[in-house]
Amino acid sequence: MKLQLNIADMTQSAKKALTDLTWWSSMGQIVFGCLLVAIAFVVFINPYNMVPGGIYGLALVLHNLFPSVQVGTFGYMFDVPLILTALLIFGGKFGGRTIFASFVTPGLMNLLDYLVYPNAEAIEALDPALLLGGVVDLSDHLMLAAIIGGCFSGVGVGVVIRNNAATGGTDITGMLLHKFAKMKFANGVLLSDAIIVLSGLIVIGFGVGLPEGKEAQGLLLSLYSGVCIFVNAKVLGYTIDGASRDKLLYIICENHSEEMRNYILKDLDRGGTYLKAKGMYTGHDKEMIFLVVSRKEVRNVQHKIKEFDPRAFVVVTDAYDTFGQGFKPFPQEDGMPVE
Repeated sequence: MKLQLNIADMTQSAKKALTDLTWWSSMGQIVFGCLLVAIAFVVFINPYNMVPGGIYGLALVLHNLFPSVQVGTFGYMFDVPLILTALLIFGGKFGGRTIFASFVTPGLMNLLDYLVYPNAEAIEALDPALLLGGVVDLSDHLMLAAIIGGCFSGVGVGVVIRNNAATGGTDITGMLLHKFAKMKFANGVLLSDAIIVLSGLIVIGFGVGLPEGKEAQGLLLSLYSGVCIFVNAKVLGYTIDGASRDKLLYIICENHSEEMRNYILKDLDRGGTYLKAKGMYTGHDKEMIFLVVSRKEVRNVQHKIKEFDPRAFVVVTDAYDTFGQGFKPFPQEDGMPVE
């Protein structure tokens, strides 16, 4: 009896240690994602006055008007009221990880400013010629800056989101518009970003906030901002969904043989689901198999289906996320409260 209790205690301790390790790993990934976002803005976006939407895009616009205030500080000035509002409205449902990420990102941006620029005057000017001693001055390669900045930002935000958090900003405005204006979350974020990009077009695109003699570059910078937004969106989607490792198969046969069932259960070591179907043309009852396999297994499955029933109809599509037994575990419920 005592031995059983000791084993149970050891099991509970092991589970707790694993949970703690998972939590620390997740928080570490959030900090890493925030760092990537900070690098994207400080090194590749801010020095070239690109405005890729979001709170930090708006912070850059305001920095052009008030150079003595750092971009990260403007980020705090917007994020803190938004977070407090979200806490009051959503209460405990509002993710603590999002609060953490929202405070870490602007702080890292301010810290990086002091690390990559030689003095306070250089931080005010955001002169790329002074950035790391001019080693990464991409003034003559703005397309490269837009692409790299979009990649860093997309990966960073994607890593944060994959760990059930968000970097705040327009994500929170999207939540608020979703709740009070009954607007879809994605549309709320899009509207917020569109207003920020428009403000960037006015201040930077038309040269209002640019140094004297560089007003003509403003419209070009707005176009490069669009490139950065596009790259960021594509990389963000890829980071969140990942490359499709699994494939979803819909298999329609007249009669599913016992050989096919044994092949799926024993040879593939997978489970499948029979779905009742009816042919639209013939009106005959059919059975459809719903099956998820790895990308490497698709070709073998196709050959086997042809062997069992050459007249079978098969649809293969991507399965970006597959949760459950034999696949990924379900994510923890500690994310943003968006329905």
